[in-house]
Amino acid sequence: MPDHRPASFVASERDGTCPFDPSPDLRRMREEDGLPRLRVLHPVRGEIEAVVITGYGDVRAAFADERLVTGNGIDPTLPRTLFNHPGFLPAYSGPEHARLRRMLTGSFTVRQVERLRPAIETIVADHLDAMAEQGPVVDLVEAFALPIPSLAICELLDVPYGTRSMFQRCSQVIMDGTVDADRLVAASAELNAAMADIVARNRATPGDGVLGTVVRQHGAELTDEELIGFGTTLLVGGHETTATMLALSVLALLRGPDQLAALRDDPAVTGTAVEELLRHLAIPAPLLRTAVTDVEINGHRIAEGEHVLLSPLTANRDPGLVPERPDDLDLRRRPVAQLSFGFGAHQCLGQQLARLEMKIALPALLRRFPTLRLAVPEAALRFREGSTVYGVEVLPVTW
Repeated sequence: MPDHRPASFVASERDGTCPFDPSPDLRRMREEDGLPRLRVLHPVRGEIEAVVITGYGDVRAAFADERLVTGNGIDPTLPRTLFNHPGFLPAYSGPEHARLRRMLTGSFTVRQVERLRPAIETIVADHLDAMAEQGPVVDLVEAFALPIPSLAICELLDVPYGTRSMFQRCSQVIMDGTVDADRLVAASAELNAAMADIVARNRATPGDGVLGTVVRQHGAELTDEELIGFGTTLLVGGHETTATMLALSVLALLRGPDQLAALRDDPAVTGTAVEELLRHLAIPAPLLRTAVTDVEINGHRIAEGEHVLLSPLTANRDPGLVPERPDDLDLRRRPVAQLSFGFGAHQCLGQQLARLEMKIALPALLRRFPTLRLAVPEAALRFREGSTVYGVEVLPVTW
């Protein structure tokens, strides 16, 4: 694998012959003894050396080890971005992270998220109607995959719908691992400014969304800057990953007509299908971690100060986790403890919302358009390979 690639790309590089499979280099690293160290590019830190961890047992242990941190609070020596802003949960570790996270967890339980089902079902139905009217050729990303999680997170945060296009644009810049620091800072500042208005409104009159709930329950414990960080974290994380997951899932299903038919025709498959798609596609590239002391991961030494990249993509395909056909997509496969949402203290806060959106949106799409197919050759598709969240840029479909 050549040096000086974006850090997010290195841990989620795909095979040139299949947009879903790990690259040969990542597979090789998983099979070799020891942990490789590569020179990579970080959008803020510049060129760094990073340990790349690829095997399931090692990745899971690294996720769980609180000595490998995504941050120790806000670093005043680095530019102010989403990733270096008060209230951005991965910027903290230990007791401070636990203090902030507990203020949000109550809004993301299975029970609380389930209350959004009627709203999400309405959002999905409305966009399927719009697709039918616009078709028979649409970009599934723009017409379906992006607006559904965007509107769902707007509903959850009580964010005005009119801000959706702005935060989508800023999110794509922020999550693009290839942009320079100036663009990253500018997009973060624009998003923060919009969120500051929403925080001020909730300070004055707490709404029914997550921020209003946090203000009512913990307002005296938080600064406005921390509330802004809460909001922008949830806004970006709540739509970017699910949007790309929906689009890439559809592409994977179109490649496997028997799998598509199973999800379309058998409601009993929905739960296992979503877990298998999450395992198989593994779209997020976890944030860079840094060892705050010497660490040993399953016999592998990581020195204090070393940076670490984790690859759920290769971990989820590890034969130790999935002994039978780990590279195949099998929607009836018994779910395994996949790592696409991470593991440990920083496990994705919004994972239940993402699951619910997928369970509602994917079967509804396939049943509404049972003859859904690509409208262009697959070779014409472009993928966001440098992004923190891997996905397809545009997905033209017809029926």
